[in-house]
Amino acid sequence: MAESKVNISRFISYFKIAISGKEQEFTSGSIRRAVFMLSVPMVLEMMMESVFFLVDAYYVSSLGANAIATVGLTESVLTLVYAVAIGLSMGVTAIVARRVGEKDINGASQTAIQAIFLGIGIAALISLIGIFFPKEILGLMGAEPDLIAEGYGYTRVLLGGNVTIMLLFLINAVFRGAGDASVAMRVLIFSNVLNIILDPMFIFGFGPIPAFGVEGAAIATTIGRGSAVIFQLLILFYGWSKIKVTFKDIVFRAQIMIDLIKVSLGGIGQFIIGTSSWVFLMKIMAEFGSEVLAGYTIAIRVLMFTLMPSWGMSNAAATLVGQNLGASKPDRAEQSVWKTGKYNAVFMLFVSVFYLLFAEIIIKIFSTETLIVEYGALSLRVIAAGYVFYAYGMVVIQSFNGAGDTKTPTIINFFCFWVFQLPFAYLAALVFDWGAIGVFLSITFAEVLIAVIGIIWFKKGNWKTVKV
Repeated sequence: MAESKVNISRFISYFKIAISGKEQEFTSGSIRRAVFMLSVPMVLEMMMESVFFLVDAYYVSSLGANAIATVGLTESVLTLVYAVAIGLSMGVTAIVARRVGEKDINGASQTAIQAIFLGIGIAALISLIGIFFPKEILGLMGAEPDLIAEGYGYTRVLLGGNVTIMLLFLINAVFRGAGDASVAMRVLIFSNVLNIILDPMFIFGFGPIPAFGVEGAAIATTIGRGSAVIFQLLILFYGWSKIKVTFKDIVFRAQIMIDLIKVSLGGIGQFIIGTSSWVFLMKIMAEFGSEVLAGYTIAIRVLMFTLMPSWGMSNAAATLVGQNLGASKPDRAEQSVWKTGKYNAVFMLFVSVFYLLFAEIIIKIFSTETLIVEYGALSLRVIAAGYVFYAYGMVVIQSFNGAGDTKTPTIINFFCFWVFQLPFAYLAALVFDWGAIGVFLSITFAEVLIAVIGIIWFKKGNWKTVKV
């Protein structure tokens, strides 16, 4: 009894340190402690990112199946934006972590500025497409005319304001690479509080603010993210984290930009492969009607809520790999990956059991329509069945990225998503007439395959020799 009290007290003490961000040395000492200190704020950060989706889904679900389906289709297109943002952030995290491991804080700061330049440039191009062609984008996704008429404003606002998504990911990647995961977490907490307050105001109207409907969710989310970006920039320029940027750093540095692009291209490629696969899966799901699509959309948002913490632990592994390789400690980097994978698998096992038992109850929080609940619950159960495999797969793939080896995950994603998942989903759902469950199974099988191939490749150890 006394021992358990000591363990609980120690856990609470470590948790407080992790949240505060006081511990920033991860290349020496206990690996378990290092994993914990990085994972806690990164898990909370990723949970905060997924709260955006859940809050929007909760409020928008009261507007009907078309509104929910609009959100689902738009988010599917936005996954391509996330692919670029996350791909770039992988390169940023890998290079910043390596510089920090080498004790080159100035080099890390210069990388941060080049990342911001690159993010703004790419976001500007995407914004032009989103502002001028929102109806065409929804049409390409298979949306019916009434859905397009009702929901194109949501698409236009989110894609038009995608610079907030891009910079939010990139600057938080700088903090993560530096080991300042608690800073990234606080930024997203601030952003989510704003989104929770503004969402009902812009969707349903409040005082002088008119009711924008589903478009209001996009306005609120964009304001919330944009405010968070301003907060991030203040942190960088005022030196409230390990990385401090000064006005003399705001210059174009060709070599750093080239290095960043080289490392990031693989990350962008792997996520474009993965997310474009999701877009095509959503297009297949649109064949089964708005109710089935709405159920699937809600389920994916719920799943994202628990995948994000898993992603947070994976990001912790990436930072540990990058910093320890920078400190010339490859064996410690490898041990960090296996320990993080084990903790992630235990967490995901509990989550999968929870979804298997309470799928209908969870979906009914968002909608009570029979078909929406039926297909939402089915997708939850089928996809969650592979969660333990996802746990190891995510950690291993992110570890490659943390080492700067973004090419290997790109090859794995290409094979598992494009060569296997998409043909399987199409054949199972539409040719063999299995319906929506064919799509759900393709997701689970592909993620299992990624985990198996990733672990085999990781054990070869080639990632330890990558230079960034």
